[in-house]
Amino acid sequence: MHHFAYKNGVLHAEDVPLPQLAAQVGTPFYCYSSATLTRHYQVFRSSFGSADVSVHYAVKANCNAAVLRTLASLGSGFDVVSGGELRLALQAGAKPSQIVFSGVGKTAEELRLAVDLGIGQVNVESESELNTLSAIAASAGRKIRIALRVNPDVDAGTHAKITTGRKEDKFGINWTLAPALYRKAKALPGLDPRAIAVHIGSQITNLKPFEDAFLRVRDLALMLRNDGIDIDHLDLGGGLGVPYDFATDPPPPPADYGAMVQRVFGNLGCHLSFEPGRLIVGNAGILVAKVVVLKVGTAKTFAVLDAGMNDLVRPAMYDAHHDIIPVREPSAGTSRTDYDVVGPVCESSDRFASNRALPVLKEGDLVAFLTAGAYGAAMSSTYNARPLIPEVLVDGGKWAVVRRRPSFEEMTALDQLPSWLG
Repeated sequence: MHHFAYKNGVLHAEDVPLPQLAAQVGTPFYCYSSATLTRHYQVFRSSFGSADVSVHYAVKANCNAAVLRTLASLGSGFDVVSGGELRLALQAGAKPSQIVFSGVGKTAEELRLAVDLGIGQVNVESESELNTLSAIAASAGRKIRIALRVNPDVDAGTHAKITTGRKEDKFGINWTLAPALYRKAKALPGLDPRAIAVHIGSQITNLKPFEDAFLRVRDLALMLRNDGIDIDHLDLGGGLGVPYDFATDPPPPPADYGAMVQRVFGNLGCHLSFEPGRLIVGNAGILVAKVVVLKVGTAKTFAVLDAGMNDLVRPAMYDAHHDIIPVREPSAGTSRTDYDVVGPVCESSDRFASNRALPVLKEGDLVAFLTAGAYGAAMSSTYNARPLIPEVLVDGGKWAVVRRRPSFEEMTALDQLPSWLG
């Protein structure tokens, strides 16, 4: 469920009409709904009933400061994958103890920052990282809780570029090698290895891969306890999918996911933590763009928008689907035309949809890409010297620009000429 709906023939974000935002902010822009962020966080958190759980929003999905502050106000912790994201979580109001640091390539400087701050947990992904973290923590006279991120060799059945739990993927430590590394971690100074972490990918629409991976985690926890390693915390990652195409069957609801988790781990006596990102913010955001040109060719009709792949790269990168709807509600019986919906970027891959049946469009019409809150603005760029686009947060009838469009001078401010070209 999301809070973008037609009212009196006009698409609204909660109680704010989108044409009003377009007129004042300019297109293209991202728009986020506070009500949807809140609802999705609360629905996911409540899906585990009274179980001992914590939720750590995955900052990489959408790192806008206002989005993070909204989630922090609801009690969310944060999962970060860089020193920059760690600082963003702190700025949003998170306590260091609420932060989990994941990622396969943490630098010594990032690990030192995590140790100095005393964050809640570091998810270690290699023996090399284990050694580096131990040396940093010991030299600082600190002890930091760690989990080894295990790779359970489970295919999540999602897009190859967002699958992370197979043995050929770069993430995690093969689960069969984990016991020896846990024994090593227990003997190393500065480390408190009482947790196991797992994350098998993103946009997973079937519960079976989760259950297969979680059963391996359960077996590993019992094995480690028999080895004298007191596992009392399981970090089960994120990855539960969201509906991108509302005409198809939706992914399993969080309640079904929660029931499966409790079935697998209910009697293990462990604290469980989760790292949802897309699930929380995906349907809480839309991208609004304007039709600039309608180009009729011999084989195709192109709707050329003022948004490009630099603003929303998912279709170009993943062949991802986003529902596209007009901001002005079409009347009943409005004729439809097949369009290739494209952007202005000088790439053939700058294509949002091919042969998409849409109500007849006119130049100047506004359209909205649904389910654009996750990995939209977060992955955007200034390719073709196009500025990053504004982000707007709506709360009921209120709205605010939470990231403004930079000027050309701001966009190029970091460039500098060498002395011989000055």
